[in-house]
Amino acid sequence: MENIAPALLDWFYQNKRILPFRTDPSPYHVWVSEIMLQQTRVSAALPYYERFLAALPDIPALAACEEEKLHKLWEGLGYYSRVRNLQKAAKIVCAQYGGQLPADYDALRELPGIGDYTAGAIASISFGLPVPAVDGNVLRVFARLYDDAQLITDPAVKKAFTARVMEHQPPEQAGDYNQALMELGALVCVPNGAPLCAACPLHDLCKARAAGTAPTLPRKAAPKARKVAPVTVALVESGGNFLIRQRPEKGLLAGLWEPLLWEGEALTPGELHEKLTAMGLVCEAEAIAPLPAAKHIFSHIEWRMTQYAVPAPPQPAPEGTVWASREQLRTEYTLPGAFKACKKYLGL
Repeated sequence: MENIAPALLDWFYQNKRILPFRTDPSPYHVWVSEIMLQQTRVSAALPYYERFLAALPDIPALAACEEEKLHKLWEGLGYYSRVRNLQKAAKIVCAQYGGQLPADYDALRELPGIGDYTAGAIASISFGLPVPAVDGNVLRVFARLYDDAQLITDPAVKKAFTARVMEHQPPEQAGDYNQALMELGALVCVPNGAPLCAACPLHDLCKARAAGTAPTLPRKAAPKARKVAPVTVALVESGGNFLIRQRPEKGLLAGLWEPLLWEGEALTPGELHEKLTAMGLVCEAEAIAPLPAAKHIFSHIEWRMTQYAVPAPPQPAPEGTVWASREQLRTEYTLPGAFKACKKYLGL
């Protein structure tokens, strides 16, 4: 196939979005942006990106940040293991590399939370190294470009696709080439059977467009069935304060805060009152009021939440819990997105 780089780069320079991490593609900025964008749309991530860098302008600041502040800065993005790995890696970078990311693909790859793609993005965009940065957008572009119906979720297939990507990469423009492929996949060669082929700079080279198969590509393995779990949430309020507790340091939503919650149970008001009484909380069973049901989808499990408002008289917080005001919930304690419906009810 004819080399795609000239047409692709011409298109990119004319059509690329103006983004802060492109305007200033320092290694730290590219790193933070790529971690944020792993599970988040660009438009949704930008306010978080700006806020994060304003609070933590460099790697030493990230390494030294208190955990609760770090979680609060990430609140709303979800997948909090990403930001915990960011900080783990930042501490290693400070200890081993003087607070600056190494200009070495393999060294980047060894840092927590940095895989092949993120290492390639940092190495090529920030340091100009001729390495691949192959994400889902790039795999989709190449599946269509070559009309290749192999499963892109197969590691061997991804390796073969990566070799194709590198066949077209101009070493002196590796970063722009990698970004151009990502941009093409994000703006033109879009997913879900709706590529904008007429606007594509690779229109004449694309084998899937010629064969009429572009909407069917790429092929992925069927997703595993997601477990559905009942969950009961109790918003216990006393004098404008709400009862919350911190989740365990390991597992789902590790170390974050939550309302009182029982996983695997859809409790009735009477059953909930028994649970609360067993904790030592004083409240009236008749005052427990149902709230609208809610759900939250994680990568591997879906929570179906039965929710209640529970008024309570002034009293000490039961062991393992704390009373928090609305202001404290806004500024100090991180309630993850799984409790979006609760936060809306609380006016947060």
